[in-house]
Amino acid sequence: MARPPLTLAALATAAVPGLEVSAARAHTRRSHGAFDAVEFRTTDDRRLIIRVPRSQAAESEQSADLVALRALTPGVRSRLDFAVPSFIGQAPIDGTRAVVTEFIPGVVSTADQLTAHERLAESVGLAIAAIHSLPTGFVGDAGLPRQDAVETRESVVALIGRAADTGRLPAALLRRWEEATDDDTLWRFRPTVVHGTLTADSILNDGETVTGVLGWSGLAESDPARDLHWLLTCRGAAAERALGAYIAAREGGADAHLPQRALLYGELELARWLLHGIDEHDDAIVDDAVGLLDGLVESVHDHSSEPLSPETGPILAVDDVERLLDETPLDRLPAERGGAMLTDSYDFSELDRQALRTSGAPPMDATAPIPLDLSDWGDAAPDGATAPDGDPDAATRDHARGDDRSTGAPSGDVTDDQARRNSASS
Repeated sequence: MARPPLTLAALATAAVPGLEVSAARAHTRRSHGAFDAVEFRTTDDRRLIIRVPRSQAAESEQSADLVALRALTPGVRSRLDFAVPSFIGQAPIDGTRAVVTEFIPGVVSTADQLTAHERLAESVGLAIAAIHSLPTGFVGDAGLPRQDAVETRESVVALIGRAADTGRLPAALLRRWEEATDDDTLWRFRPTVVHGTLTADSILNDGETVTGVLGWSGLAESDPARDLHWLLTCRGAAAERALGAYIAAREGGADAHLPQRALLYGELELARWLLHGIDEHDDAIVDDAVGLLDGLVESVHDHSSEPLSPETGPILAVDDVERLLDETPLDRLPAERGGAMLTDSYDFSELDRQALRTSGAPPMDATAPIPLDLSDWGDAAPDGATAPDGDPDAATRDHARGDDRSTGAPSGDVTDDQARRNSASS
C-alpha cells in the first residue's frame, strides 16, 4: 500500500532539521511501483522530493544513486550545463530509509521526441558528451566501478556466456556476438565517465534544451558506448544532429568503433531480458525473449548489410530492425539498474553520405541495406553537425514512467499510464 503524501511530507521534516513544508502532492513519474514518492514545497520556496523504496531492488538502486550523487561534487557539477539532483537528507522508515533530494523540473520525452528537432537533439548530444568529458579521477575516489577496455570486453563475454548457458540463445546469435568480442579492433577505446543507466527517460528537457539528468545509480568509468545505444537506435529526424554534436564536443574525439559497440550493447539487451526472465522464474518473459531472439536471427539470415565488426556475420537492415523491435513489449521491462531495451532503429544514411562526399565514391543504392561500419565516423561526424538549428516543438509530450530514480516533474504534469518502460538490468 502506498504511503500517504502527508505521511511522507511529515517524514521529510524529520529527515531535514528545520524544514517546514507548505504544500505536498504525490509524485508518480517513473515509479513503476518501486517507490513511494512525494514532491513538496517548503516555506522558503524550495522544491524537494522524498522517496521511499518499496522493494529490495529499489533500495539497492537508491543506495547506488545516493553514492553517485555524493560523488558528483560541486566542482564536477560545474562542468555540466544541466542540473543533477542534490542530496538533502534522509530518515529511517519501516526497515529502510526515506531520502530527500532536490526536485529538478522538466519533462521526460521519448527517444524519438528528444531527436525530433535539431535544437533539442543537439542539446542531448552535448549533455552526453559533457558526462563523458568529466575527469575520471573522482570516480575512483568515490569507490565507484571502473572498467578498462579489457575488463569491459570480458564483462560482455561473460554476459554472452550466461545467455548461452541457458540453452535458449540461438546459435547464429551466439556466433555473431562471439565474433564481435573476438575482434580486437572493436575494443580499442579509452574509458570515460559514463552515466551507466542512461536512457531517454533519464533526461529532463524544456522542449529546447536538456534541463536535468536523473538516475545516476550506474555512474562509473567504462565504455562510453554504454550510454549511446538508445540514441543510435532512435528514429528522430535530427538524431544525426545529436550524434554530430556529441562527437564535436568530445575532448579528444570518439573512437571509430563506438557506434558498432553501441549497437552490440543494444542487441545484448535481448539477452539481458532473457536472463531476467530466467532469474525471476517468469516463463512469460522467457518465452517473450526467445521470440525476440528468434526474430533477430530470422532478420540476420534474411538480409546482409554492414557487420558489427569486420569479422562478424550480417547485421540487420534498418527496416528490419524497425519491424522487429516495434514489436518489443515496452510495458513489462524490469526496473533493476535502468538499462534500456533496443526498441527503435537509427538511420545512419546522412553520415554515410558525408563519408561518400569526402571519399568521392559513387552514391549508395537507396534501396540497399544501410551500412553501419563507419570506420571514419569519428572524423566525419563533426562536419555533419553544422546545419543550423531548428525550432523544437514547444509542446513536447511528457514520456513518463513514474518517479523511480528521478526527481523530475510532479504527477500533475504526466499520467501514470504513460510509457512505463525500463530495461533489463545491465
